[in-house]
This record gives sequence, structure tokens and C-alpha cells, in this order.
Amino acid sequence: MKFVDEAEIRVEAGNGGNGCIGFRREKYIPKGGPDGGDGGDGGSVYLIATENVNTLVDFRFHSVHRAQRGQNGMGRQCTGRKGDDIYIAVPPGTEVRDKNTNEKLGDLMVVGEKLLVAQGGFHGLGNTRYKSSINRAPQKSSMGSKGEHRILQLELTLIADVGLLGMPNAGKSSLIRAVSSAKPRVADYPFTTLVPNLGVVSVDDQRSFVIADIPGVIEGAAEGAGLGLQFLKHLARTKLLMHLVDVKPYESMDSPVESARKIIAEVEKWSDDLANKPRWLILNKMDRLQDEGDPQAYCQAIVDELAWDGPVYQISALKSEGTRNLMFDIMTFLEAQVLLNKQLEQDNEPE
Repeated sequence: MKFVDEAEIRVEAGNGGNGCIGFRREKYIPKGGPDGGDGGDGGSVYLIATENVNTLVDFRFHSVHRAQRGQNGMGRQCTGRKGDDIYIAVPPGTEVRDKNTNEKLGDLMVVGEKLLVAQGGFHGLGNTRYKSSINRAPQKSSMGSKGEHRILQLELTLIADVGLLGMPNAGKSSLIRAVSSAKPRVADYPFTTLVPNLGVVSVDDQRSFVIADIPGVIEGAAEGAGLGLQFLKHLARTKLLMHLVDVKPYESMDSPVESARKIIAEVEKWSDDLANKPRWLILNKMDRLQDEGDPQAYCQAIVDELAWDGPVYQISALKSEGTRNLMFDIMTFLEAQVLLNKQLEQDNEPE
């Protein structure tokens, strides 16, 4: 299935049904009085986050969604039937905006969460409603109001705890294959990953987290080069970034230090929030340093040249070396973040 993370749709709520002008006409009841019923309310349009939907591709082919109109009122004080609401399934992580006003209508994060995006019209009133002591036979009813019409901009941002960041061919797909059941394409050339991938990492029976792999970022991504501009946003919700660096790139490629600096520069251009997220340096493909006299000194030189002051890990994603300890440390970090957030919430609660 094609991965689509942006879509534009038109939603139209149903109009309210009109009220009825009617009079009771039965034998032997010459002055039966008004009996026109109210119309029914128009149906509304909701978005609902659904577990088995993971892309917005369906909206490319079905972009207009209309709720049912309310039925008109009838005689004998019969109220018209309410129009049926419609529920549009979207993947969790979908942000919804009104295209015309750019107003953010909501963010559907949890499976089952609903968002009203177009309110159905209110029903019209029948002439029974206008009966009074001085107007025994009202010739008046009201029309149902129109339902809301909107053009919505939907944008999907993957919900993951950890994001993989790096140049093409840094080994991100190999890592996610090594630590989860996700099977992105892996090959010995750049740009094998063309869409984001999600994998669930289970460190034991009770603890797990979600990791996101996006296409490799290249220099100029923040200005639209490559696929970086399209997919960097999928790291926005993550709590931790793992910056993968190929410690032994091919001769035609940038050195590990140059690659790392380019990625850091692009992330800073893209978003301050993304640049300020916790970031760990992952030196990948350590198995290719067998010919180096002192692999540890080689890696330390990379760290020193980058002036990196955060956590550093040495792994071989292809051979699953060092990945298990890395995953356990990530789990520990995420659990500590949860406890910290709970503590902050308690501290901010009014006494």
C-alpha cells in the first residue's frame, strides 16, 4: 500500500429538516388546530482514529464526505427523522486543520478518539410550536438550518517513541530489522527506504516501545532536497532521536564527521523543537573496522571531532552486535521520562 501522509477532503454536514404547516382534520372535530411537526436534525461528520488504518491514501480517491439531511416534519405532530451521522476513519496521529482559516481543529492521537468536524443543521419548527392563546391557527413554520461545510487538511505524523536519523545507507533499516519484526528493504546502495517504517521493540514480556525509521536525510533536506522535507515531520512526536553514523563509509561518500555535521545542520534548520530533543550518537557498522589498528581510538576520534557530549554507542546492526544493550538503555530512558512527566504533572496540580 502506498504511504500517503497528507490529504485534503471536503466534509458536508446534513441540513436540518424543515418544519411542517399542518392542521388536524378529522370528522366531528371542526377546529382541530395545528398539528405540523418539527423537522429532524441534519447528520454531523466525525473523524475517528482507527487501529487498522495507517495511511491517508484512501482519501485520494474518496475526497468528499456528506452526512444525511434531516427529514422534513409531517402532520399529526410527527417529527422528521434525524439524518445519520458519518464517521470517517483516520490513522492515529492525524492532525486536522480547516484549510480556509488554517484553524487547528484537533489532533487524533488515541485509537477510538472522535472529533466533530462538521455540525449538522438544526431542525426547523412546525406550526404547532407557534400556537398561542391569541394565535390558534398559526400559518408559520421555520426552515432547518444548513449544515457546516468545510475543506479539511489532514496531516499524518507517525506516533513513535524513538526516531532514527541519519544519512542514506547509514544502516537505519538494518537496525530496525535487527531489533523488531519490521522488515523494511535493505540493500547496499543509498535511498532503499522511500517511506517511513514503524517497528515495535519488545525488550521483555512486559516492556516495549515503538521505533520509527524515515528515509535518509541529505544536505539541503530542510529546503526540500531528497525526501527529508517530506518525512522529517514524522520525528516530531518522538521522545528520543538516535543519530546513526556509518563509521566506515565508501570512498565516494562523506566522512563520518562530515555526515554527522550535515544531519545536525539540517535538523536545526528544520525545527528548533526537533533539534532540542534528546539525541544519542550511534556509531554503526563496527564490523567494518576489523582492519583498523585500534577501533576504539578510531571511534573516539570521531566523537572528539564532533565535540559530542551525549551518549555514544557502538553497534553493528547487520550482525546485531551491541543492539540489545542499546534497546535496554532506550527502554530505561523512556520509563524515566514517563516518571518525570508524571512528577511534573503532580507538581503543577493546584492545591
